[in-house]
Amino acid sequence: MAASPVTPLDYMAAGYWQDFLANRPIAGGMAYESQLRACMLDESLASLQRVDTLLSQIRRDLIKTERWSEEMVLVDEHYRNLMVFLAFYAGRVLAQHWQQTPHWYGQFELGKRYPELALIREDFYQHMAVVYREDNEATDALPLFFPLEPIGLRLFGNIDRPFEAVQGGQAASGLYQAVSARLPDLTDQANNTDTLSYLKTESATHNTTQSIHSTTDSSTTISTSQPASHYETSEDVPVNNEFDDVNIVSANIERPSAATTVSKPLVSTAPRQPELQAKPELTKVESPVITPKSFVKTPPTPEMFTQLLIELDKIEVPQTAGVTEYQQACKVLDQFEQHIAKQDKPRGQVVFSDNHIAAKNKALLALQAAAEAGNTAAMLRLAMYELLGEGVTAEIEAALAAGAEWVKQAASKNDSRGQRLLSKMYYQGLGVAQDIDNGKYWLEQAAKNGHAEAASVLEQWQQAQALITTQKQEQHSSKRYQLLLAAVVMVAILIFIIV
Repeated sequence: MAASPVTPLDYMAAGYWQDFLANRPIAGGMAYESQLRACMLDESLASLQRVDTLLSQIRRDLIKTERWSEEMVLVDEHYRNLMVFLAFYAGRVLAQHWQQTPHWYGQFELGKRYPELALIREDFYQHMAVVYREDNEATDALPLFFPLEPIGLRLFGNIDRPFEAVQGGQAASGLYQAVSARLPDLTDQANNTDTLSYLKTESATHNTTQSIHSTTDSSTTISTSQPASHYETSEDVPVNNEFDDVNIVSANIERPSAATTVSKPLVSTAPRQPELQAKPELTKVESPVITPKSFVKTPPTPEMFTQLLIELDKIEVPQTAGVTEYQQACKVLDQFEQHIAKQDKPRGQVVFSDNHIAAKNKALLALQAAAEAGNTAAMLRLAMYELLGEGVTAEIEAALAAGAEWVKQAASKNDSRGQRLLSKMYYQGLGVAQDIDNGKYWLEQAAKNGHAEAASVLEQWQQAQALITTQKQEQHSSKRYQLLLAAVVMVAILIFIIV
């Protein structure tokens, strides 16, 4: 799944979640947004129970107001946005339990990758699915989840509307049931009595009072609040500052001290999630406070930058200056990256000795010299450290600006790696103001200059746009036909009255 190109639905899912966390309105508006916030979406299984309770309440509201019409609700953009948002959220929760990143496919991609699926093009509940794990061949069942199906069943299910699932059988009655049925086998992963007891308690209790922890987007903000006791202790091994003699190994990590430098956290202009305050449940149930077990391991370095490091090695771009300085700097910095990648903590919490920090700073200066000489690879690697808050610029805002400027310079020199990175920065609002149009422009430039992954994403984007345009045209034609039919009926009535 990691090798799969990012799809337009992946961008949409990330955008919906970021907007929700930042208290920004979803484009087009979303029904029941305030009630949804009261569900406390902390990415736990218990939160899906609260979401199911809200869906049941929406169903009752629709019935009371005599608006319980599936067709009428689905043409209301506010309700459609709510259902799509909940689908994205459920896919996010499910993938995290598999320690994966959710990857979304629209009907076009699904038909292409899984031709055995009998998809109905006009079915709203089948137009998107999430891939929530990588081991496609480990089981007979495809690792696909169509989360709109249980949402639809919860809202509109009845004897005459059974909601048959794409993958066979009847759709689950709600998101909690649907996600729980796809969870990893906890008894095989770890014989953890507490975890199994927690899941049983969740099943018996429809609304569990949660203790809420402030959640941060792992791709943009890294916490450095761990106490010193969380770091490994060892004897420090003196390191010569010359490039050839730097050797980063586990034994060289030491307990932080006043003289020890800690890598600064990644800082993004993308908005952080506000701290969640405990809010009243939709239905209060007397039950003990339960803290969900965490199954997700956060990678030390954001995926955007791990992908950049891979591209700097695999995608060759001819350089005319600063080659020696760049190679010398990378010889040192690669050792730091290899060590950080092995850690079970964010890179901002990894501590190095003074000697190691001195060697790293010397390598960063060599990298800066190569970048200033016009080496685009050096520009991009230096930009990565600036955006992570680990570069040569001390002040955070200035570091973000410097990182963005280096990426822009590399992109302007037709380095496809820089153009792809810049498109991601515009999509996510990292170091620059979020701008979808600019993101798409630089994605197109990267594809034009031979970036295979950018070309694949762009192709899927264009296919999705073409599908949306076709659907709009079909809807427009349908409305025109309805108006024409209504006019014919009116004329017929008038003729009948006159005659």
